[in-house]
Order: sequence, then structure tokens, then C-alpha cells
Amino acid sequence: TAISRLDMEGAMRRGLERGEFKLHYQPKIELATQRIVGAEALVRWQHPQIGLIHPIEFISLAEESGLILPLGEWVLAEVCRQQVEWKAQGMGLVKTAINMSSRQFRQEDLAERVAAVFAQTCADPALVTLELTESMVMHDVNSTLVALRTLKQLGLTISLDDFGTGYSSLSYLRRFPIDELKIDKSFINDIHENSDDAAIASAIIAMALSLGLSVVAEGVERKEQSDLLLSMGCNQVQGYYFGRPMDAAAFAARLREQQVRMK
Repeated sequence: TAISRLDMEGAMRRGLERGEFKLHYQPKIELATQRIVGAEALVRWQHPQIGLIHPIEFISLAEESGLILPLGEWVLAEVCRQQVEWKAQGMGLVKTAINMSSRQFRQEDLAERVAAVFAQTCADPALVTLELTESMVMHDVNSTLVALRTLKQLGLTISLDDFGTGYSSLSYLRRFPIDELKIDKSFINDIHENSDDAAIASAIIAMALSLGLSVVAEGVERKEQSDLLLSMGCNQVQGYYFGRPMDAAAFAARLREQQVRMK
């Protein structure tokens, strides 16, 4: 209803001011070594009355109301702050991926805003990946090209999220300065049982590798899926089989365990 939407918008505004938003980190695993090599940062809203609210319940409203702009900027700054903290704690280099909204991506001064956050936090742009969806990138190809190039010049990694669900022309994949493809989990769900899904995933991986792109499969929930993806040459995976999104402290604990094992 309109009233509850207004309430929600006001609550979100206050939540941003009061620091009610938190980031959870889902591990990204390098398949060949089974090591955690990065994370995807996912925003959560810790509402004082309602408790933990997941993005599916507030992101579309944030998009419509424009609150996605301050929220997106907060996410980037928080990822940068966390990265600097982890480095100070000797956690090694954790490459963190952030989902960028279409509204954020369309800002005229996007590169300046992003550069300002890195300047303020002293974080390393080489350790941040921006995830853009196919539909966003295909929206206006010429302005997208300009935006992507300026972001790449800052030293960021660019990833194309939900790959295979949109209508991107393969010729654009060559033109865009993209580093990584993420295969949508809808193709991964039945990969171990459905030969059509397996064929699609295998084709996407082969194509990406031939273009010199890294490939990440999302939504890996079973060992059979992981084994199959490894045999197809997929570089990285994320999903419940390897770890659910967790708060920064739990993620740091997982990394420490890994460091101890590696010694």
C-alpha cells in the first residue's frame, strides 16, 4: 500500500542516518584450490523493531525512491573500510564484489564519486569488483562504454552478473572492458541432472575463457555441481555448499582458519 511504502521509505532514510545497514560477505572459492579468494558483499538492514531485513524486501523501493544512491555509496565506503581493516589485521588480500544498481551506474559523476571514496578510505581499487547486470550494460551501449572505461582506469575489476538471463549480444562482450562473467544460478540449479543446463553452462564457460574472462558460477549448493563446474574449467564459485553470506567477523574467522590450514 502507498502508506506503508511511504513509511518504509522514511524508515530507510532514518536507517541510513542511524547506521542500521550491515554488510554480509559470501565467500568466493577458487575451484582448483578450494580456497577462499574473495567475497561478494550483500547488504542487510538491521531494523530495530523488525530485525534483519533482506534486500529482496527493500532494494526495489530504494531504486524507485532514489535512496539506492546514498545506500550504494555507503556499501562501497563500507567495503573499502572493511578491506583496510582486514589488511591491518593481516588477513591477506580479499577481493570484494559489490552489486551496482542501474541508477548508480547512470550517474554523470559516477567515476568521481567512486574515486573520492577510495581517496577517503585509502583502500585499493584493485581489490574491488563492481558487478553490473547484463540488462544495465545493454541499456545504452555508448554511454556504458564510456562509464566502464573510466571505472577501469581507476583500477577496478568489472564483472557481468546474471549472465545468460538477458539478451546481450556477444559482440558487445568483446567491446566492453569486462574482466569476469557470473553465470546465473538458474543455469546451475540442475546442472548435475539436466544435460541442457550443463551444455549451456559449459558453452558460457568455454566462450568466456576464450575471450580471456574469468568465470564465476553462482548458487552452487551441491558437491556434484562443484565437481562438474571444475571439469568445465570454471574459475570460481559461490553458493551455500561453500558458505552462506556471513557477517564480517564470521568471514574473517573463516579466512583465519584457511590461513592456519595453509601453513
